Amino acid sequence: MAKRYSLGVTFVSNASMHLPGDWAAQWVVVKGQFDAADDWIAERASANDIVVTADIQFASRCIKKGARVLTPTGRVISDANIGPMLATRNLLSELRGAGVMSGGPPPFQKRDRSRFLQNLDQLIQGVKRGV
Repeated sequence: MAKRYSLGVTFVSNASMHLPGDWAAQWVVVKGQFDAADDWIAERASANDIVVTADIQFASRCIKKGARVLTPTGRVISDANIGPMLATRNLLSELRGAGVMSGGPPPFQKRDRSRFLQNLDQLIQGVKRGV
């Protein structure tokens, strides 16, 4: 999609990774604490940025900066749903800590990829229209 819409893409991590040779993306390696990459992104996020993350607390920080947020499974996170998502995250964290619940999210499915691509396209269109 980045090629189709001529968009700049920046990957941020705490370690270098391999990208396919034909990708025209910027790679930023941030050294430091565990959340250094999150901090780097959240400090620079703005209204025309789309951030992809499954980390709900990090998503909240990006939304506060005006960025649009999408999970890897294609769920759009916004001001309208971040509150309940944070509450659910905190509840599940407490349940896991108490040993009442274990396990993680369900495996990634084909429909997750489809939903991701569809919602990413909609977010890109929204940025381009200024909506």
